Amino acid sequence: MRYIISKQNKKIKGEIVLPSSKSISNRLLLIRALAKKSFEIFNLSYSNDTKDLVKILKSESNVFDVGNAGTTMRFLTSYLANKPGDWILTGSERMKHRPIGILVNALNELGVKIEYLEKEGFPPIKIYGTNLKGGNIEISGSISSQFISSLLLIAPTLPNGLNIKLKSKIVSKPYIDMTLNLMRNFGIKSKWEDDHIIIRKQNYRAKDFIVEADWSSASYWYEMAAIADIADIKLYGLKKNSIQGDSIITELFEKIGIKTSFISGGVHLIKVPTPLIKQFEYDFSNNPDITQTMAVTLSALNIPFSLLGLESLIIKETNRIQALKNELLKTGCNLLVTNDSISKFKNNNIDTNCTITWNFNTCGDHRMALSFTPLAMLNKI
Repeated sequence: MRYIISKQNKKIKGEIVLPSSKSISNRLLLIRALAKKSFEIFNLSYSNDTKDLVKILKSESNVFDVGNAGTTMRFLTSYLANKPGDWILTGSERMKHRPIGILVNALNELGVKIEYLEKEGFPPIKIYGTNLKGGNIEISGSISSQFISSLLLIAPTLPNGLNIKLKSKIVSKPYIDMTLNLMRNFGIKSKWEDDHIIIRKQNYRAKDFIVEADWSSASYWYEMAAIADIADIKLYGLKKNSIQGDSIITELFEKIGIKTSFISGGVHLIKVPTPLIKQFEYDFSNNPDITQTMAVTLSALNIPFSLLGLESLIIKETNRIQALKNELLKTGCNLLVTNDSISKFKNNNIDTNCTITWNFNTCGDHRMALSFTPLAMLNKI
């Protein structure tokens, strides 16, 4: 499918009701499935990933295709491991290249049998679900925080709870914090000391919940505001004291001229005259989902940058590091990339005098599509 997008000027004004957080929604669905009593989830995400998870949790089948939804694959792996029965989890071709071995090994330590149906360490997998007892396990936090969140969600339902020792560097720590925060909202106590997270046997307490808007989705409107000459945007549904790590965008975009004011029901963005910073550097280990937004924004503003801590991007919906390099090269901007970083140097800029349409490949990744769309203010895409 192709779309042609262009904008005649660089003025942006409007009011947007943002979609609700998929990350929060999917965690809530698992908590509800694990709770002894059901509860209402208001403003649930309408993303395909969340819709599919709702269907799977209601399904009487034992074979589940999660498509390209990494969160669903990982959360269901632990959930089904603790549910007696034989279960098969599969997904898209890309999903079959996204590792699951670290989580499977941790579940093996707890006594569940899981088989790889094709390639060792990757989906599809067959899970021989059983009533897990819990206990002590070790797991690396360097690949995906979703492995850890997956285990945390089932921990209070296990007779012996879980004592999880985290090995190596932890990526996307705010998503683990989000999981624990939501669990705490439903009555679950946890203790995180040094490299150990301990959760005892407890019961989730059912209570209705309203899902807040998605800060990751807000980042693309911040990007538009930054690239525009004049911007006045109101985004509704965002909370000031959010449990989402990507709310850091208020601070990151302030450095490049976007002022955020919290108003009733959301935020108000204004572009203010700001001297261009000479260099932008940030470690995105905790916020990998806004890397593409920042890389494209900074490239559009011709600001040199070093984006670090990106090791988890190579196993996302696409290899996001290489995809950024490939697609920005079409604009004349040649990035220097490694397995965990992206850099742009001075005078290596987007060609704003280009007269041909930029044809971008989104690589089946919605964050690629969303982060490149604002470039329509510079040229037809």
